[in-house]
This record gives sequence, structure tokens and C-alpha cells, in this order.
Amino acid sequence: MRSALRCGATALAAAALMLGAAVAQTAEPPKVQPKVLRYAFNAGETGFDPAQLSDLYSRIVTGHIFDGLYDYDYLARPYLLRPNVAEGMPQVSEDFRVWTVKLRPGIFFADDAAFKGAKRELVAEDFVYALKRFADPVNKSPNYSNLNDAGILGLDELRQQALKSKKPFDYDRTIEGLRALDRYTLQFRLREPRPRFLFTLAQGDLFGAVAREVIEHYGQDHAMEHPVGTGPFRLTKWRRNSLIVLEKNPGYREQHYDGQPSPDDASAQALLARFKGRRLPMIDRVELSIIEEDQPRWLSFLNGEADLSWLIPAPFAPQAIPNGKLAPNLAKRGIRLERVLNPDRYMYYWNMDDPVVGGYTPEKVALRRAIALGNDVSRQIASVWRGQAVPAQSVVAPSTWGFDPEFKSENGDYDPARARALLDLYGYTDKDGDGWRDMPDGSPLVIQFHSQSDGRSRAFQEMWRRDLTALGIRLEIKIGQWPEQLKAARAGQLQLWQLGYSASTPDAQSGLELLYGPTAGGQNLGRFRHARYDELYERMQALPDGPERMALLREAQRLTTAYMPQKYLVHRVVSDLSQPWLIGYKRPLFSLQFWQYVDIDTSMKK
Repeated sequence: MRSALRCGATALAAAALMLGAAVAQTAEPPKVQPKVLRYAFNAGETGFDPAQLSDLYSRIVTGHIFDGLYDYDYLARPYLLRPNVAEGMPQVSEDFRVWTVKLRPGIFFADDAAFKGAKRELVAEDFVYALKRFADPVNKSPNYSNLNDAGILGLDELRQQALKSKKPFDYDRTIEGLRALDRYTLQFRLREPRPRFLFTLAQGDLFGAVAREVIEHYGQDHAMEHPVGTGPFRLTKWRRNSLIVLEKNPGYREQHYDGQPSPDDASAQALLARFKGRRLPMIDRVELSIIEEDQPRWLSFLNGEADLSWLIPAPFAPQAIPNGKLAPNLAKRGIRLERVLNPDRYMYYWNMDDPVVGGYTPEKVALRRAIALGNDVSRQIASVWRGQAVPAQSVVAPSTWGFDPEFKSENGDYDPARARALLDLYGYTDKDGDGWRDMPDGSPLVIQFHSQSDGRSRAFQEMWRRDLTALGIRLEIKIGQWPEQLKAARAGQLQLWQLGYSASTPDAQSGLELLYGPTAGGQNLGRFRHARYDELYERMQALPDGPERMALLREAQRLTTAYMPQKYLVHRVVSDLSQPWLIGYKRPLFSLQFWQYVDIDTSMKK
């Protein structure tokens, strides 16, 4: 009996083992939790066609989809340029007019229906085509002026031919300044010396390679919706002004984490030691929400729904980073702080074609200067920015060439008494006794301030109302959505608008472009035109960095202060917070890329 029981038990055990083995053979392996980076923009995007956009939020996305010839070392500060899809640094003529670049072979675009199932290699002609698209009048590129400043021989002539003939832009016509010498060799020939042309070649978010087949497949009208590049991510979902989803490009080339951080940058050195050699990108997906209001955006981070608080909302800065230090309750949670003086300028501009505030006659200049003198920027910094900004003195941004923290101009002055005296002197007085100032001809003086509906914008509206009321000037506030107001600004339809500009290169020239006459309607939203200023701008373009160029920059700063077409309010102190499971985040200064350089520790997430 005992022997029979033992035999039965043995048989059952053997059967159980066999069943277990069978289950083990058929069971699916445990799924690996994807690494997803989630955070929010505080304003909406416009789309993802590099030739048609200029806003920061869209450019952050395109910077991770398209590849420039060069890029910025993620870990180096203040900056270090290095080859991206280029094979080595460019060959440059002694006069900085001829730039020749070799491409790395074996780089492919992300798979797309436009390629009809074939692998599509990146070639030199893709950069030729991409840059020509900026000159195509159909695209109405706000950045054409930026590219045209480089003086690519024949490019503007090709544009003018299309404008005059009203025929489709001739993409097949070869021009002297932009040629593919062979499959992997690209050459630029420029009208004037451009010692800093390399900065243009490193703006992959704008001037990255585009495949002609993609634009022709989807049509020009849908180019904003179908970005296809050779970069580390590809767009997979887009709900306009709501949600943007990107996934890592499965066909992305073999790229590994590396860098040259400064020896005294301990945090960057630690990141290099931790990640060196890891294949990029390290995360699987990026989900970007558009949350314009500060409170819900901040709560999404505190609740762990966002991995990054990209730009701590100013109203919550005193609690999150009192005196610029991470609050103990956040530090206890393992949250990390990244804090830099951003290379930007937050400003407002006047429409120089506007009959009320525009123009160059003494009374118009006096009106703009008086209002600028009446802007209480220190109060703005305390109440709106909550201390997360410093006063600006000119268009030159921190960390860019020519910035001097000791530089001082009237742009930074707050003097309401002098402002009222200027208004009185030039005839802006109360002529009908209603308590408000009128124009010199007796018509009502009303300033139209265009703004948005979010909390920070409402705080600025109150500041504007207080400052102008103190000067006796009526204010009319026009509320709209940021992308729509950007379109109206380009069309010259806004009288006064306030916005921020971050420097896209380490040079001051891109900031000066905001006032360069030929870029009116593009980067020059205010349509400022001044012959001497334009001359200074053009001479600076051709000169190498040095005392002569610096003297021209200082004169340009004096001119902008004198005519006051723009008022530079602050340079923002940017503070970002990252959750403990987001590893490797550093705020880029001039590049917009960081997604491929961060990792997510999924074991730490709830």
C-alpha cells in the first residue's frame, strides 16, 4: 500500500513538473514597462514643419525629429559645437565665404509611407532641398530672413524669380551658393564673410534635413502634421494645443552617450561617468501636454503625473525654491533642481507702422520712451516673476557674445516723473478734461495691449493697467490665443505685444535680427526700420569677434534705447524641477535637445 502511494505521488509530481514545463514554454515573458517622459508646455505649438514655424514649443519638438549638420555637446558649458550627421568639422575658406561639409553615410530617415517601403538614406541633396524650402514664398517662412542673412549666393534670386513670375518655386534649379557636390558632400558659398555660419548649421530644429518625397507625398498644406526626419524621435500622435506624443525612432543610427563637460562641473562629470557608452535615446516615448494655467501644471508635477516641471510656474516659486534653494519638503522626496540665468530676453514691442505708437518723429519716440520709463520692472519681478528674473538693459541675452552684466542703459530705468514730463512736453495732455491724456492733435490716446487668458498674463495685464493709469493713459486689453496672436503679429495687426525670445545661438546677432529692417514681418515683428541700425547689423555679420565688432554692438544698443521700438523687461532665471526617477536632466542653453540624454528609472515610479 505504502509502495503504491509512493509510486502515485511520484507520478503526480512528474506530471506537475511536465505541466509546469509546458506552461513555462507557452507563457509570454513579462512585459518591460516603457520609459515615458511626461511634462507640459505652458503654451500651444503651431506645427512641425521647420520652414513654417518659429515658436519655441514647436521647435523643441522638431529639434528631436530633424537632424542638423552639427549640434551642441549636451554636457559642455557654456557651449561646444560638434559634428552631428556631418563627418567632421567643415572645411572653411580663409575669408569665411566657402563652407564645405561631408555627411556621414549610412544614416536613414524614419520609416514612412512616403518612401513606399524602402529605406531612405540621408544625402546632401536633402539639406539643399530643406534650405530652399525657406525661400519658397508658398511657405511664408518667418525664418527666411534668418537664413537669408547668411547670404547664400543665388537663394534670394531664386525666391524673387518665384515672386515675380508667380510660378511654382523651382527646386530643381542649381544655385551657386547651395550645392550637393556629390552624394555626401554639401557646399555653401556666401556673398559676404560669415565667421559664425557654423551656428546656423547647428540649428537642426529649423535647418535640419527634409526628404522631398515626404513633402510631395503629404502635400504642402499638411507638412505641419507629418514631420519625418533622421532624428531620435518620431511623431505618433498630435491633438493640437492639447497633446503631442513622440516615440523613439526604431531606425535611429547607432549613437552613444558622450560629452566633454568642464572639469569643475561635478554634476555633468557624474552624468558622463554614469551614462558614457549607453545607446541613445534611453527612453521610449515622450508625452507633452499643453497646460497654460500655472496651478494645474504645477499640481501635475507635485502629484507625480509629470516627470519634469519645465519652468516652475512663477507663482509657486517662493514655496518651491525659497531664496533660490530647493524647499526641504521637495528635497526629501528626491526632487532635483536645475537653475540657470536663461539666455533670453522677455520684452514687448511696438508696431512701428501703427498710427498711434509707431513712427520715428520726436513725439512718437517720446511716447514710447515715456511708457517704457513708466514700466515698474522691479515690481514685475517681485509680483509676477516672484523673483525669478533680473532686469534687462538691452536685447543682448546672458551667456551670448557681447553680454556685459555691468552694462546700463535707460532701458532699465523706472522714472514715472520723467515719463510724465516727456508726455507733457510733446503734447500728450488731457485736452477734454476727462482725466486721460490725449494725442497731440486732440484725439483720444488709447494703448491696445494684446495678451492671453492664463494667470501670468492676467497678472501682467494688471501691471500694465496700474503703470499706464499712473501716467494718465487709457489701456485697452485684447485677449486671444497665443498661436493666433503670433500669426497676427507677423501680419502687422497688433499694436503692442509682449513675449519672450530665447537665444538660439551663442552670438548676439540673432537678437539684433529682431530689429533688422529686411526681416520686418518675420523675426522683426514690430517692423522697425532704421538705415544706420541696418548698416551696423550687416557690418557685424561680416566681422570676426573683437573690439571693432563690439563697438558696433554698443552703438546698436544705444540706437534701440533711443528709439525704443522694443522694451526689454527681464532676463528670466529658469528653474526646472525633475522627479527622482528622471535621471540625467540638464537644461540646454542654446540647443533645444535633451530627451535622448535622459533616462527613466521605472522601478521608482508608483
